[in-house]
Amino acid sequence: MAIPKDLKYSREHEWVRVEGENAVVGITDHAQEALGEIVYLELPAKGEKLSKEDAFGVVESTKAVSDIYAPVTGPILEVNSELITTPERINKDPYEDGWLVKVKIEDKKEIDELMDAKEYAEFLKEEA
Repeated sequence: MAIPKDLKYSREHEWVRVEGENAVVGITDHAQEALGEIVYLELPAKGEKLSKEDAFGVVESTKAVSDIYAPVTGPILEVNSELITTPERINKDPYEDGWLVKVKIEDKKEIDELMDAKEYAEFLKEEA
């Protein structure tokens, strides 16, 4: 299971890649593995505002339906619309092709509150 060191992680298994003033958000390798084959994805529209820890989307797999939670607050700048027709891309590459949304970061402190790769690995051990 991959846990890239350059990302930040939430307790709900979302990842964040900071790119300047923006955040790219997706679900972790652990999350997609636990869900199994992803068959449906529901994401908000560009321009909608995310609020940290609020559900902003839904991912459905052959095993379960799960909410996706915002790791940061801010307006959506871009949505990975290709995932709507090919949600299985999340299973193949959750950290590159499988990103969900790009968000303008409103509060940099929220990034600091997320876990780094080492903390996330420890969190997964505790959760198991």
